[in-house]
Amino acid sequence: MSADKKYAELFLAQEAAKCLLCHGAPCTDACREGLRPSDFVRSVRFENLSAGLKAVKTETCRSCDAACEKACIHYDVPVKIQKMVSFTETETAADDAGVSDLSIEFCGVQCENPFFLSSSIVASNYEMCAKALRAGWGGIVFKTIGFLQPEEVSPRFDATRKEGTPFIGFRNLEQIAEHSLKENLEYIRRLKQDFPEKIIVASIMGQTEEEWTELARAVTEVGADIIECNFSCPHMSAQGLGSDVGQNTELVKRYTEYTRKGTHLPILAKMTPNLGNMELPALAAMEGGADGIAAINTLKSISGIHLDNMAPPPHINGKSAISGYSGKAVKPIALRFIHDIASHEQLKGVPVSGMGGIETWQDAAEFIALGCGNIQITTAVMQYGYRIIDDLISGLSGFLKRKGYRSLTELRGSALESIVNPDTLDRKTMEYPVFQKARCVGCGRCYISCQDAGHQAISFDKTVRKPMLSAKNCVGCHLCLLVCPCNAIERSRRVNKPDSTKKSVQV
Repeated sequence: MSADKKYAELFLAQEAAKCLLCHGAPCTDACREGLRPSDFVRSVRFENLSAGLKAVKTETCRSCDAACEKACIHYDVPVKIQKMVSFTETETAADDAGVSDLSIEFCGVQCENPFFLSSSIVASNYEMCAKALRAGWGGIVFKTIGFLQPEEVSPRFDATRKEGTPFIGFRNLEQIAEHSLKENLEYIRRLKQDFPEKIIVASIMGQTEEEWTELARAVTEVGADIIECNFSCPHMSAQGLGSDVGQNTELVKRYTEYTRKGTHLPILAKMTPNLGNMELPALAAMEGGADGIAAINTLKSISGIHLDNMAPPPHINGKSAISGYSGKAVKPIALRFIHDIASHEQLKGVPVSGMGGIETWQDAAEFIALGCGNIQITTAVMQYGYRIIDDLISGLSGFLKRKGYRSLTELRGSALESIVNPDTLDRKTMEYPVFQKARCVGCGRCYISCQDAGHQAISFDKTVRKPMLSAKNCVGCHLCLLVCPCNAIERSRRVNKPDSTKKSVQV
């Protein structure tokens, strides 16, 4: 096997990550064969290679003059599209025959697929929502409306970056919909009128008991399918709104009750993660008449400090405020809360709309496997656009087909039994790391991490630039596997923990 082929998976991921994901991609425009190299690269980026292969032809691309690469506008080195395609010659393109059905029933409402835009800037007027629905999204949760019409700040966004990745976390200072209540209701009415088969969820936020009832009545009258009560926005400018409500179980129950007075529609209570036990407000919402739970909203955060003026970004005249954090970085926290709700004895079977760090179909599948009935997305759309729905749908459908699931219902909650209390975990066995010498380039990253943050189980021979594992010291923590930049360390089979007489061995 050539050196290149040994690192094919890494190469594909790195080249796809380098792609600028252009609008009206010059690479596709330049292809004389009418192929779609930009779609191929984007699918690789979103962990959907088999679907991406339908956009190119391996034999054709291998022998062409790589016009797509010549047209690439990357500021440094063009994306190596031709080489990427050549590395996939043993892969099989997705087969559309017998594609799994992604339709769901959520809170008694039939949906064509589980993917909804969440209540945010990405679903804040008619034109934006209509574009998303035409693109294939199953529904939208219209940006939260209320009698309050906020005045926003500028700038209002910031992103957390790491090692060249522009967006691992996202902070925002936006409040509820900036249009008037009358305008927003008209948007919702038109959306349901023009897209009767799509699901229109109205997110509402009142300041008094009466406002919750009136808002519920208003969105019901204009044709919304479901109501979502926003009990969780962490940066409202007025007191007694958003997460101030969500952390108070009495208010959650009371406002849910008053929402119920104004509607017969299914009600979702959107939970704040800015507390220890989300089950408590979730139970209160169900007692108040909610039909399901939406989780999670954004986390209260400060994304950093600009050291030149000592203000957190985004700063407004040198000042900022604690506000909501979202994006891929919050996914582990969201999954934990989803698990807590779905596994709670009194909440089992309650419909859950999941969100928090979802970018790819695999992210979505994980939320569903922990009990979610549908999925909401914002931050990934802000980064990449509504077009990500293509890979979300084809990727999830392909997964169901490969695994033999007949519907999303069979996948839902299937991972819950794998989450157990720490005291029940097997502590008598372990897995040693295995070094794949053919892929190891001798960088020594595993050695550094094991020496400085592990159990000093790896030595390093600088002469041959190869690591050596001391089984006597190794505890099987797998830090080395996680830091290896070349995928040269793998898991081994599980064995009983050894005694302390094991000798150093090279593996």
